[in-house]
This record gives sequence, structure tokens and C-alpha cells, in this order.
Amino acid sequence: MLAPIGSLQQREVVAATENYIERARRLYRRQFKSIPVLFDLSGSTAGMFKVVGRKSWIRYNPWIFSKYYAENLRDTVPHEVAHYIIHELYVSRTVKPHGQQWQALMAHFGADPGVTFNLDLEGIPTRRQQTHRYRCNCTVHQVSSTRHNRVLKGKGQYLCRLCDSSLVYMEEGSASVP
Repeated sequence: MLAPIGSLQQREVVAATENYIERARRLYRRQFKSIPVLFDLSGSTAGMFKVVGRKSWIRYNPWIFSKYYAENLRDTVPHEVAHYIIHELYVSRTVKPHGQQWQALMAHFGADPGVTFNLDLEGIPTRRQQTHRYRCNCTVHQVSSTRHNRVLKGKGQYLCRLCDSSLVYMEEGSASVP
């Protein structure tokens, strides 16, 4: 199995992140705070800009960076920094995550504004989310744990795209089709 990037490469990624923030400072002629960088992302996502309340940070997947280090320095780092900068510039207004402002900044960075990559992730540890059986008026559905938990907390309700009826949780041992 593949090993995640080590501390030397992590420092290089943090330095590249800071470099793109500095380029944005010069472009917009304003200060942007340095942002915490974590290497705790897993699964099939290479990077993520995250905001909770007034705190924000960038997360990178150390296994994907290990397998595709150069590609991620070139593509993922500017991608996530661009999300951070656009968030800071337009915090009180709604802008699309990969909208015109973000794409313009990516162009300034000289980076590909493509949203996803299509690389082989063999050898990279991935999360497998448990699914839960739900039924509607026409079939049985496999619902992710995230959605299942929303239903349990009363914060989500889901409809079948085929028959437009509500999905209902199936207890273990219940019939497969209504």
C-alpha cells in the first residue's frame, strides 16, 4: 500500500499554498491571512477548502499527494487557495464555488480551472460509507449513512426520482418491495 507524503513534502505543499496566497495579495492589493493547512483528508478527494463559522482551513489528502505529487502541486494547491481567496473577497455575497471569479483567479495562477481529476486511485485508502435500505412506492433504494442520519434527526426527507413518493426506512428483515 502507498504511504502518505512525509514532513518534507508537507512543508513544500504548505510553502506552495503560501506562495499562491502571496500571489493573490499582489493581484488584489490586499492582505489575506495565512490559512491553516492540514494533511488529514482521506478518500478520493485530493483537497478541500473548509469554512466553519469564522474559521477556515485547507485540507489535503496525503496519499493522493504521494501518488501524484507534481500534479497536485500544479492543480490541487491553486484550486484550494482560489476557493479560500474568493471566499475572503466575496464573504458577504453569494458566488458559485467554481464560478467566474474563481475561474479568473485560476487563470491568473496559470492553473487549469478543471473541477475534478480522473487519475487512478489504486493503492490509496478510501472510505466506504455504509448504506441503508429505504423503500418508496416502486423500488428499494440504498441511502448513504449521511442521508440516513439526517432522516433520523428529522433534518432530511428524500423522494424517489421515479415515482416521487417519500423514501421510508426498511427495518432489517422487512420485505424488499412494497
